[in-house]
Amino acid sequence: MNKNLYADVILPLPLGNFTYEIPEEFQESVCPGKRVVVQFGKKKFYSALIRNIHDQKPTDFEPKCIEAVLDDTPVILPHQFTFWEWMANYYMCTEGEVFKAALPSGLKLESQSRLFLNEEAPIPAPLPEKEELIYNLLLDQKASTVEELNAIMGTGGALKHIKSLISQGIVVIEEKISSDYKPKSQFFISLADEYCSEEKLRNTFNHLKKAKKQEETLMEFLHLTQFFSANPIKELPRHDLLVKIKGAQGALTGLIKKGILTQFEKNVNRIGPYNGNLNELKPLSSAQQKAFYDTKALFDKHPVVLLHGVTSSGKTEIYIHLIKEYINKGYQVLYLLPEIGLTTQITTRLQTVFGDLTGIYHSKFNDNERVETWNRVLSFAHGDKNSYQLILGARSAVFLPFSNLGLIIVDEEHENSYKQFDPAPRYHARDAAILLAHLSNAKTLLGTATPAIESYYNALTGKYGMVELKTRYREIELPATVIVDTRDAYKRKQMKSHFTPALFEGIQTALNKNEQIILFQNRRGFAPFLQCKNCGWIPKCRHCDVSLTYHKHSGSLNCHYCGYSERIPQKCGHCHSDTLQTIGFGTEKIEEEIKILFPDARVSRMDLDTTRTKRAFENIIADFEQHKIDILVGTQMITKGLDFENVSLVGILNADNMLNFPDFRAAERSFQLIAQVSGRAGRKHGQGKVIIQTASPDHPVLNFVLNNDYQGMFKAQIEERKLFRYPPFFRMIVFNLRHRDQKKVERAAKQFAADLRTVFGQRVLGPEDPVISRMQGYYQKMIWLKTERQVPPSQIKRVINEKIAQLKELSEYSSLIIMADVDPM
Repeated sequence: MNKNLYADVILPLPLGNFTYEIPEEFQESVCPGKRVVVQFGKKKFYSALIRNIHDQKPTDFEPKCIEAVLDDTPVILPHQFTFWEWMANYYMCTEGEVFKAALPSGLKLESQSRLFLNEEAPIPAPLPEKEELIYNLLLDQKASTVEELNAIMGTGGALKHIKSLISQGIVVIEEKISSDYKPKSQFFISLADEYCSEEKLRNTFNHLKKAKKQEETLMEFLHLTQFFSANPIKELPRHDLLVKIKGAQGALTGLIKKGILTQFEKNVNRIGPYNGNLNELKPLSSAQQKAFYDTKALFDKHPVVLLHGVTSSGKTEIYIHLIKEYINKGYQVLYLLPEIGLTTQITTRLQTVFGDLTGIYHSKFNDNERVETWNRVLSFAHGDKNSYQLILGARSAVFLPFSNLGLIIVDEEHENSYKQFDPAPRYHARDAAILLAHLSNAKTLLGTATPAIESYYNALTGKYGMVELKTRYREIELPATVIVDTRDAYKRKQMKSHFTPALFEGIQTALNKNEQIILFQNRRGFAPFLQCKNCGWIPKCRHCDVSLTYHKHSGSLNCHYCGYSERIPQKCGHCHSDTLQTIGFGTEKIEEEIKILFPDARVSRMDLDTTRTKRAFENIIADFEQHKIDILVGTQMITKGLDFENVSLVGILNADNMLNFPDFRAAERSFQLIAQVSGRAGRKHGQGKVIIQTASPDHPVLNFVLNNDYQGMFKAQIEERKLFRYPPFFRMIVFNLRHRDQKKVERAAKQFAADLRTVFGQRVLGPEDPVISRMQGYYQKMIWLKTERQVPPSQIKRVINEKIAQLKELSEYSSLIIMADVDPM
């Protein structure tokens, strides 16, 4: 008789782990890393991950049984659980929240409530209008979900009417669990075994003389499968054959009926094979070669190396040479990028060298594609020839199931896009990658032209190795930078719309030479807000304390924080005058004005609004590369590592909104952003030019940019950080307290700060109002905690969790939300 076994499982919920009993019929098939179906609560079912298996029955509750085992082999590897545990502890969340972030949706199953009419209930008396509508819909459709009924009714208020029908016994609920992931299948054609000899085929063709279409179809099949070659293809997608011969469906059916050809269905990858040519590695320049060998030498002493190379110094080619070495040794490689848009250019470069070994993983792929990429990374452990050995991805790629990871490359490592903000886990992919590499005995290469201050500090103090590339590839000159005073230009009435004479003339000169221009404005939309000339009224979001951004193309005012949208008002909401005007400018307005000022130029825009679809990034970048676009207007998306040969001018339209942002990283970020966007100019055909428009031409950060003086910026900032107790000298945690009741959140914040001060004293700052004091209907308060790096983080977080639990035990604060952001950006 088998003894009772129990499994600790992780659910995709912000809760701890739970214990379930393993029924006898599943005891042979379960193991850590497999998914199982469990019931949670009275009716809900989820797919959970087995974390541990043991024989210790819980003493304080009767465990439920596992309902089903979903996998033949584990979908999570042992070291991934260690990685998840570290992430949950360090970033102050649960393993369930890590699970939810880590696995593609297609691997996370959750039951859905389906509604049916109760067949045993009597026919109801006349019902209220809404309930009658739901009753009739269920009568017609037999079953439906809350979401479907809300969509049909168009009111979003179906829930209360459904509850009423349930309470009357007219409607019943059933939970049904199903997978979003569906393997893609395709029909294939092969030659029947008995027809594989040339003699048999000759006889077959003699019999097909009168069936000309069948003869033609069979001949084309033999041609496409290279039947008479030394290595014929055994099977052919049916679609490929039908595309070659029009009207061949009937002939193909006839050949199958005669037993000459066989047809079968099998699962195929959604992400097709790479069909281009493979190229040899490009030779490295002497500077690149030195950096390449220095990096390899430093890997013998340091697990992490910082490659600090100026823009266009050829860092990517060094990455490719390193990747080649690790792939040849049988390792897997992870290449991280901060933005999905960057994957387009880099993918092309990597696939021309590594072909089908290269996979891509980011949120623009649908759930089915992400599941298939996950499985093809996982299958590397089993020697599958279709597995991925090199993954190019955004931050979520750190969760993929690498079995033999040898190298992680974090390109543009300074980018704050690597930081996850909402929901939890609020991890930094760069730091997570370093820990993942440590767990995998792999190496990490951080690459950038403008290192994060913490990374550069770690390199200078010997924690990381560092390699520097101080010259551009082929000795191309760095761009000439010009700082233009917009205050003076406005005073002299020289501005043309938002363009100083220097920038206007620079654009005209570049266009005359058939060169390309990038214009950078780090604000999307047409204008930041509308304002009444008479009384100063500004349309605000109903749910957030922010003004609504004017989007001319859609004719709407939008909140960029909660998504609220409304039509543009015709009159002032306060004094009812019709004197509304736009204030400020965003990328949409710049695009419109450029088209007016330069009517013959081909202009495009690259921001969140124009890149929402899967191929939007790719299409814009391809058009710009092929010079179908003369002027590209964009937000910070255009600053991150893109390589365009024909760009001679970069214009930064308003540097001040970066320089004056109230944040201790403002100077560092401004330098990085301006230096990075400047680096897009003059990458091949001579020296480029950068024109920076600002009302603060004497700002010290602009002086550092002008002289390309990263070290000067670093020295100034590191002294300030030490003086004011900021990273890298101190650790930081920011607490965001939220509640729909403003007074409650104010009381809770004061009490929580006081509780923290009993332990941490003056290391606690706040509570204070954030820049946006109300967001998505919740009032907010912020509290900062700065602690010495010598104190173990686990000890600090244990105390914090105790204080949070104590506060939330009070009934007044049961619905209070406290979010901890560790190492905030």
